Amino acid sequence: MTKSVVSIVCLAVFSYTNAQTDLTLQKSAINKTLNAYHQAAANSEFDNYFTFYTKDAIFIGTDPTENWTMDQLKSYAKKPFEQKRGWVMKPLERNIFFDETGNMAWFDELLDTSMKICRGSGVLVKVGNEWKLKQYVLSMTIPNDDVKNVLDIISPKQDVMLNELRKK
Repeated sequence: MTKSVVSIVCLAVFSYTNAQTDLTLQKSAINKTLNAYHQAAANSEFDNYFTFYTKDAIFIGTDPTENWTMDQLKSYAKKPFEQKRGWVMKPLERNIFFDETGNMAWFDELLDTSMKICRGSGVLVKVGNEWKLKQYVLSMTIPNDDVKNVLDIISPKQDVMLNELRKK
């Protein structure tokens, strides 16, 4: 009986260690993917940039109207990428989480951008051996002490948008 208990404990420890090692490897792969994604944008590499998305991915930008399919994002990105004015977003910190299957992950990251500190977040799915973005959300960050000042600036335009959205 003692050998059985020891065998079960050893198997459990081995399985846990393998799972942790796999998660570490997957986090590393996701970090490499997201870093290469940001680098492709910074280098204005149009075709390469879009290889990081699934075909049905969605990009949600900082403007309330930016909830884009890949075709819409391609249309938006075409001109700045052709003019070598891609967007530079340098990761400052990143958190990555997985579902129980290990085939879907979500993340959040703080980014150094031309808009100062932004937050990127999104969902990745494993396609074969690669991680692909299913959704990416870019948000500007506003320190709590500055929210009232920002609201004073954006309220006139957003009040109009709110009224239009409420009518739908």
